[in-house]
Amino acid sequence: GAEAMAALGAYSRYYDLFYGDKPYGAEAAFVDGLLREHAPGARTLLELGCGAGRHARELAGLGYTVHGIDLSETMLADAGRVAAEVDACDGPARITFEYADARSYRAGRTFDAAISLFHVVSYQTSNDDLLAAFGTAAAHLECGGVFVFDCWYGPAVFTQRPEHRVRTLADGRVSVTRTATPTMRVDDDVCEVRYEILVTDLATGEVSTIEETHPMRYLFTPEVRLALDVAGMDLVHACEFGTGAVLGFDTWNGCYVARKR
Repeated sequence: GAEAMAALGAYSRYYDLFYGDKPYGAEAAFVDGLLREHAPGARTLLELGCGAGRHARELAGLGYTVHGIDLSETMLADAGRVAAEVDACDGPARITFEYADARSYRAGRTFDAAISLFHVVSYQTSNDDLLAAFGTAAAHLECGGVFVFDCWYGPAVFTQRPEHRVRTLADGRVSVTRTATPTMRVDDDVCEVRYEILVTDLATGEVSTIEETHPMRYLFTPEVRLALDVAGMDLVHACEFGTGAVLGFDTWNGCYVARKR
């Protein structure tokens, strides 16, 4: 109904304000560098958790063909617009998107590489979820194909601890205030982040409220190695996402490259 549509509109405005200036180009270039090093010649990518398609758009610009899946219909609607823009400029479909679950998806074909960015792997909070998502990546790779992903890195989460945070951002049309309240579920290696989001339409004064809880699993390198091993992959590289720096106590965003055996 109209209320749901208003909430969706509020959500995409919130998402644009908070993540619109995320450095998608730089992040895609970083992933491209890892692929050139570990999978030279890779051209076709499966993206698990493609969101609004912004990484896919940048990767298409670097010459890749990307097939993205996601469980958010809101995000996929945005992704569809991105794909249409890219295809209008680029001729044949460089980017395709599909509504699917990273834990169970099977395309029935293989890709040169699989990627999963923006902590999608950290949303796999149970061991079963994690193994299923890794299994999906492996199922779409030939022997020697690589899987690149990022996640919350456990040693930094324990060292620094997530904090209660309030952020307000505005553009000409809306003001968005987001309150993040973290709860550590220490036996699960999960941090549950509860978001309360108030979107105020500056023209009408109308306020929409969005509430979300994001359980985020933080991972440690030995368990990443073990889970990859179960899925038939070997860990070949670990670093800080975006910089390539060695993982350490201040690395919130870990990045791993695995190769299918």
